[in-house]
Amino acid sequence: MKIAVCIKQVPTREWQPRLNDSKTWIREQDASFEMNEPDAYALEEALRLKEKHGGDVVVCSAGPSRVAQVIREALARGADRAIHVEDDGLASADAFVTAEALGAAMKDEKFDLILTGLQSDDQGFAQVGVILAERLGLAHATIIMEVQVDGAQLRVKRELEGGWFQWVAMPLPAVLTIQSGINQLRYATLKGIMAAKKKEIRKASAAATSPKQRIVNLYVPEKGKKTQLIGGTPAEAAKELVRRLREEARVIS
Repeated sequence: MKIAVCIKQVPTREWQPRLNDSKTWIREQDASFEMNEPDAYALEEALRLKEKHGGDVVVCSAGPSRVAQVIREALARGADRAIHVEDDGLASADAFVTAEALGAAMKDEKFDLILTGLQSDDQGFAQVGVILAERLGLAHATIIMEVQVDGAQLRVKRELEGGWFQWVAMPLPAVLTIQSGINQLRYATLKGIMAAKKKEIRKASAAATSPKQRIVNLYVPEKGKKTQLIGGTPAEAAKELVRRLREEARVIS
């Protein structure tokens, strides 16, 4: 079974965001980076499927040269080889451009299964996996909590709202977006780290694609104390609260 896992390098959660001079992205030179957490769960699921059914796990990532850090980490955890679509412009690319870049580099590999994390910790579009499936003409399912492979068929468990789940049967090849918490993550061993140094990382060029969106302005949320107390009886307070939400905050109609 030939499995691809799309991984992304994102700023660490502990890092306090600082914006660049144009206020359109972060100051990357000040940031520390790590593997996107949902992608780590996708990688772990791929490694477990490989252990159960055999085959290869190929990690695929799109971004600048610094992305090699998380690629090597994935190889150290057990992936067999990697594809790196290297381009500085992919650091802040939208979901469409990222999916196009990955799809162009992956199309000739003929993967049986492609896994991505549900969404990225930085932009959180939750769209790359879906667009990638459309780009490659493959079946897809999202928010996956369990994966069962039976020959050329898949049976997957999707997480829905309100604590509900849905089982879906679908054919291979397919694309799945994996929910965090689907499994218990493993970490790289010293043996795995040493072995990763000898594993192949194929470099690929980014396809020329026009973005579908543009970041106009970013800002760090301001902290402030704007607590308002509403007096009166419970009925009067409720009526006043609804009025303020409708007329001042404009969050209800």
